[in-house]
Amino acid sequence: MIRKKVLVTGGSGFVGSHLCDRLLKDGHEVVCLDNYFTGQKQNIVHLLDNKYFELIRHDVTMPFFTEVDEIYNLACPASPIHYQYNAIKTIKTSVMGAINMLGLAKRIRAKILQASTSEVYGDPQVHPQVESYWGHVNPIGERSCYDEGKRAAETLFVNYHKQNNVRIKIIRIFNTYGPRMHPNDGRVVSNFIVQALQNRDITIYGDGQQTRSFQYVDDLVEGMIRMMGSRDEFIGPVNIGNPNEFTMLELAEQVIKLTGTKSKLVKMPLPPDDPSQRQPDISLAKKELDWAPKIQLEEGLKKTIDYFRSVI
Repeated sequence: MIRKKVLVTGGSGFVGSHLCDRLLKDGHEVVCLDNYFTGQKQNIVHLLDNKYFELIRHDVTMPFFTEVDEIYNLACPASPIHYQYNAIKTIKTSVMGAINMLGLAKRIRAKILQASTSEVYGDPQVHPQVESYWGHVNPIGERSCYDEGKRAAETLFVNYHKQNNVRIKIIRIFNTYGPRMHPNDGRVVSNFIVQALQNRDITIYGDGQQTRSFQYVDDLVEGMIRMMGSRDEFIGPVNIGNPNEFTMLELAEQVIKLTGTKSKLVKMPLPPDDPSQRQPDISLAKKELDWAPKIQLEEGLKKTIDYFRSVI
C-alpha cells in the first residue's frame, strides 16, 4: 500500500474527525485543518499522539500552502443554528474556501473532493432527489447562505476542472448522524436524543410529517473514500445518503423507545424554507462506487444514544 498524505479541512468537526480516523486506520498521513468555529478539539484529541497526524489551526477563507496527494474539503458549518449565526462567514467559507483549496490542488496537482450537500436541492419538487435535478432554492432565504454557498462551490469545482484540469470529486451528503455530533447543533437527531436523555419535551416543528433520510456517519465516510478512489472520469456529483425515509414523528418515536424516556412531544412552528421531503436516489453511487449504506436507523441510533449518554 502507498502511504498518501491527505489534507482534511474541517477535520475536527463531526464528520471530519471520523474521516481522519479512517484515513489513519487505512495507513495514510493526515493533515487536519480547522478554525474550531464548529469543530471541537476533543473530537481529534485521541489522534494527537499519532506521528502520522498533524493538526493546524487555520481558516480556509485564507490561503493555505502544503504538499499533499489528496484534499477533502469539508470546512463549513452544516447545521442551521451554526450556519445562520454568521451567514456572511458561512458563504465566505463555502466560496473562498473552495477557491483557496482548488488553487492549492491546482498548484500541487492534488486530487480534491468537495463535501457538498443535499441542501443544493432546496425544498425539492422532485422526489426522490436525483443528481440531474437542479433544485428549488430560495436565493434570499434564511438558509441561502449555506444552500447557495454550496451550489457556488460546486460551480467552482467544475470550472477548475474544465479550465485547469484539476482532478475533482463532488459528493452531495444527505442527513448524517452519529457519535461526536455537537449536542447543541440544532440538528434533529441530536436535538431529539439530548431532549430525551434529559427527560425534556421533544420539539417537533410543524406537523411532524416532513421527512428526512438518515445515514450513519461510518457509511458516509466509506462513501467518501470510495468516491476519492473512483475513476478520474467520474467527477460526480453523486448522492451519498440512506434512502430509507422517515417522518419526524417516526424518528421521535424511535428515540423515545430506545432511550426509555418519559418525554412528551411538543409541536412548534415550522422554520422558513424547511424542506418537506428529503430522500436520495443512490442509483449512481451503487453503479459507480459499489456503495450503499449498511447501518440502518435503529442500530445507528443506539450507538449515537450511547455516545450522548457519555457526554451529557
